[in-house]
Amino acid sequence: MTNTKVYIEIVKQLREMITADGLTSGDKIPSERELSERLNVGRSSVREALRALELLGLIETRRGEGTFIRDFRGHQLVQLLSTFILQDEKAKRDVFETKQLIEIDCLRLAVQRIDKRTIIELKKWFDSEQVIDDDEVFYRIIKIADNHLFLRMWLILKDYYYSLHFRKVVYKRNDYLILLNGLAEKDEVITLSAYHELRNLSFSNDIN
Repeated sequence: MTNTKVYIEIVKQLREMITADGLTSGDKIPSERELSERLNVGRSSVREALRALELLGLIETRRGEGTFIRDFRGHQLVQLLSTFILQDEKAKRDVFETKQLIEIDCLRLAVQRIDKRTIIELKKWFDSEQVIDDDEVFYRIIKIADNHLFLRMWLILKDYYYSLHFRKVVYKRNDYLILLNGLAEKDEVITLSAYHELRNLSFSNDIN
């Protein structure tokens, strides 16, 4: 089972426990070992998925006690979990749109924080790749942006996106090159314009 499927299966498991077992806010969920056995996956994968859910604010870990459902009002938790199961088209659009917004914000940060050494390393990597992997490009850019929360959110959203069985889109190499040149010149307008061209989005110069 891939890590992507682990995220989805654990969310589904939590949803089932809340609705079928009558769990409420503050109740303890099964341990890593129990979830590992029930889902037939490794404990390291379960641990990573639980960290993702904690980042989303769905659960909290208390040292020496275990992992608990967060204190949400009413049935908000069930609704939130249902959203992340991604059963409707709006939820799917929300994930894709939010992933793009994170990429745009990280490009803005990367323009400010990139240095000459990183530019050289990025271009060297780019030139060595025959086929450019979009996820790898933006993983490297978000690392340059140096915002750990953005990185974790982006990784989670990317996993959810691919769990919907969307095919990876192959973008034009030249569009990436223009984007990287914008970063090298520390020019936000060129960089964001290149991103919008890459993703086939409308673009306005009023980016501030």
